Amino acid sequence: MKIENLSDLQVLVQTARGGTLTAAAHALGMTPAAASATLKRLETQLGARLFERSTRAMRLTSQGQTLLDYAVRAFELLDEGESLVTADRGELVGTLRVAAPSDLTRSTLLPWFDEFLELHPGVQLSLSVGDRLLDVTRDEVDVALRYGALADSRLVARPFALTNPLLTASPAYLRRHAAPKTPQDLVHHNCLTFDRGGRRHRTWRFAQNGQWTEVRVKGDRSVDDASLAREWAVAGRGITLKSALDVRNDISTGRLVRLLPEWDTEPYPLHALLPSGRFVPARVRALVDFLALKFEALTAG
Repeated sequence: MKIENLSDLQVLVQTARGGTLTAAAHALGMTPAAASATLKRLETQLGARLFERSTRAMRLTSQGQTLLDYAVRAFELLDEGESLVTADRGELVGTLRVAAPSDLTRSTLLPWFDEFLELHPGVQLSLSVGDRLLDVTRDEVDVALRYGALADSRLVARPFALTNPLLTASPAYLRRHAAPKTPQDLVHHNCLTFDRGGRRHRTWRFAQNGQWTEVRVKGDRSVDDASLAREWAVAGRGITLKSALDVRNDISTGRLVRLLPEWDTEPYPLHALLPSGRFVPARVRALVDFLALKFEALTAG
C-alpha cells in the first residue's frame, strides 16, 4: 500500500470541501504548513498530482477526484463499522453534524438537542445554523433540516411537519398602523423580508375560496437570517410572513398578533434531508427518529 497513513486522506477530503489548505487545516485542527506537508507527502507516495494550485483556490485533478471518491467511501465504511461495533454495546457515540434554519433552531430545536444529548452522552453535536442552503451531498453534514419544496433527487427526505406561514405584527406596530384588511393593503405597510431558498422572499401569496393573489411587498429592511426578521417584528418594526413553527411562541405570549387569519398561505413543509446512498450511522437515525416524534407531538398539539 502506497498510502502510509490513512489519516492523511482527511487533508485531501477537507481541502476538496473547503477549497484551500487553510480551510482544511482549520477543519482538522492543524497548521496550514502541516496540512501542506501532509498533502505533498500523499502526492509523493502516490506519484500523482492531486490538486492544481492557484493563488485563490485548489482544484482537484482527475486523479485527485478519483482518490477523493474512494476516500469518502472509505471513511463512510469506517463510520459504519464503528456504528455496528458500538451498537452491540447499546450505545450511540460519535459526532452528529446537523444543519438547521436559524429561527427554528432558536425557537424549537435547542432544548430538543439538549434532551437528545442527555439521553446519549457518547454523542457530540456539531451544529451549523443559518438559512443558507448547504449542499448536503458535498458539505460535511449528516442531516439537514430544510423548509420548502424539494428538488434534489440525490437526497432522502423525511417529512417532519407541514405548516403554513402566518402573517404577524406586534401590538406596538398595530397601534401605529391600522391592521391590513386584505393582502393588497400590505403594499402600504413596512414588510420585513428575508432569504428563502437562497432568494429574497418579497412576493407573498394568499388564497381565499380557492383564488390566489400575489402581493409584491417592500420595507425598510431585509436580512439573510430569518430569525432577525422575527425579532424585528416583535420589536414593532414591521410585518413578517413566517412559518407557524417559528412564531407560535410569540403568538401564544402576545408578542405577535396574527393578521388576515381568514386568508390561506402556501404550505411550507419541513424535512430532514440525508444524502442518498450514504450509510446512515445509528446516531443519525436515532436523532431523526427523535425529532420526528417531537414534531409529531408539537403539530398534534
